Amino acid sequence: MVLADFIVAHVPVSLPRHLYSYIPGETPLSTTPTVVSTLIGYLVVIFGIQAAMKNRPPQKLNTLFQIHNVILSSGSLLLLVLMLEEILPIVWKHGLFYGMCAEGAWTNKMEFYYMINYYFKYLELLDTIFLAFKKKPLAFLHVFHHSATALLCYSQLEGKTSISWTVITLNLSVHVLMYYYYYATAGGAKIWWKKYLTMMQIIQFIIDLFVVYFGTYSHFVTNYYKSMPTVGDCAGGEGAAMFGCGLLTSYLFLFINFYFQTYKKKPQANGKANGKANGVANGNGKANGYANGKATKSD
Repeated sequence: MVLADFIVAHVPVSLPRHLYSYIPGETPLSTTPTVVSTLIGYLVVIFGIQAAMKNRPPQKLNTLFQIHNVILSSGSLLLLVLMLEEILPIVWKHGLFYGMCAEGAWTNKMEFYYMINYYFKYLELLDTIFLAFKKKPLAFLHVFHHSATALLCYSQLEGKTSISWTVITLNLSVHVLMYYYYYATAGGAKIWWKKYLTMMQIIQFIIDLFVVYFGTYSHFVTNYYKSMPTVGDCAGGEGAAMFGCGLLTSYLFLFINFYFQTYKKKPQANGKANGKANGVANGNGKANGYANGKATKSD
């Protein structure tokens, strides 16, 4: 635990228990009414800004936007390293299935990291605020992905799904690159691989679905259909597992649709592509037919 120990040693901040352990009702944003009302507030704010900006010139806000993206890119990288530093020794010692599905894989540190990742999702809601002030389109994929991903992370904390780290580490890996892309392009850089960010997100969701469907299958077969083959139970709440499967499935289809709508459009008669793909899924708003992930400025 080299990095985690280094941070603890050099950042001697003492936190109350409800800020490093998930305690429903005490930890911030840990009750359904609070989460739902916060996300409804997000929708009211972004569409309110959009309406207020209707007859006003777009705001550039490039410096603030770059700072925002640096924080999310570097924060995602730091959290990714911390998670891997905690979970890989568990996988090495006990095996991959244990690391994915055992209750013992939900350690105190992993729970804290899951909480940080959850709060990142609220910080990522600022993506849409920037789009609204810049008078960029607020596409369904972008708005849905950002708000639903915060709800997803909340549900997994509530359900203590040990398999969560597999989905989160993939998402963090994409976000390191995605938010760097937004930072660089806001500064005027021309980056050729924006299309591949969306492809990475699609691949991410395919892997996610294989993992979460496997975990959900393992749990239900072990507990309810014992005549069917399985390698063992997978810890976590059943409602959280089902919600995760359903939402991630919708993400996959939405991102595939975004990819084809953005990058596979047939040329118009004038020879120009019908709408340049000038943004990743969750884009910087130029081709913002996107969501979290994100690439909706996601997952």
